[in-house]
Amino acid sequence: MIELEGVPELIDPVMVAAFEGWNDAGDAASTAVAHLEREWKGEVFAALDAEDYYDFQVNRPTVFMDGGVRKITWPTTRLSVVRVGGDKPRDLVLVRGIEPSMRWRSFCNELLGFAHELGVELVVILGALLGDTPHTRPVPISGTTSDADLARRMDLEETKYEGPTGIVGVLQEACTHAGVPAVSLWAAVPHYVSQPPNPKATLALLNRLEDLLDLRIPLGELPEDARAWQVGVDQLAAEDSEVAEYVQTLEEARDTAELPEASGEAIAREFERYLRRRDGGAGPAASGGHATADGGEGGTFLRDTPSGRARPPRPPKPETGAAETDGDTAAGGDGTPGSPDSSGSPDSPDSSED
Repeated sequence: MIELEGVPELIDPVMVAAFEGWNDAGDAASTAVAHLEREWKGEVFAALDAEDYYDFQVNRPTVFMDGGVRKITWPTTRLSVVRVGGDKPRDLVLVRGIEPSMRWRSFCNELLGFAHELGVELVVILGALLGDTPHTRPVPISGTTSDADLARRMDLEETKYEGPTGIVGVLQEACTHAGVPAVSLWAAVPHYVSQPPNPKATLALLNRLEDLLDLRIPLGELPEDARAWQVGVDQLAAEDSEVAEYVQTLEEARDTAELPEASGEAIAREFERYLRRRDGGAGPAASGGHATADGGEGGTFLRDTPSGRARPPRPPKPETGAAETDGDTAAGGDGTPGSPDSSGSPDSPDSSED
């Protein structure tokens, strides 16, 4: 039985979770939750037992010195809580960890046990995948849920994805079976520059989370970091005409497919966010492959070749039908991000035994 001593009664709590690994291209999702913890000074109140869920040959512990004493940090998943101030205060339960190596069902049940004890009313899971999206355009964000009523109320896609799944997909489905409303927000990260960090994708996830929860998130230096990241990638791409041509191909495909979506709805959403920030809003005083848009693993980098020039991958079939407005809009059509038909989720199958 989960006992939470010392945790006060929470106000309208929402659980926001992200996991390093296959569901976290460019570390965009886990960095978003880390940003919330840092900006709102989250206090860790619980940690899952690492022995139960992690293979330490895959996710190794780290040794560090603390006042001359050697200590070990074990890979795990931790929970913290923050209170968002303003006229309508509410609490966020932040979950940040690593995709477990084993016993995924038990892992999800333990997290849901915390959610039940804390009275969590909504679970929001953040993820990021590799996609055929140009770095020069707003980051596509897809919001999905398995709950038809929730999809209508919150203007989300009802997931119809079929294929390999990771801990984000498994946790969302566990929430559905437990009767806990759950939403997944996915950022599409350019597959040709997938190495972390990707502050632009992190910023887009946080902006979409603001819209979803109707609160103001302090962004700190993230906007400037996102601009610097894009300038850096621009410079890398400009060094090779093939890379620049490939990026232009992606830009043209996206612009053509998404032109009808550059509408008043996107402008209105951005204006509402501007007003919320101006008025103060609510606010307190891994290594390995990543999921791709088709559900597989991948990750192509701008890298040096023997000639010293960057080489792009062979251009894949351009993504079509994805909706984009201000960087917070849908990138897929069915529930998890990806192409408009299959919307392949960056999910990895749980082959472990419970």
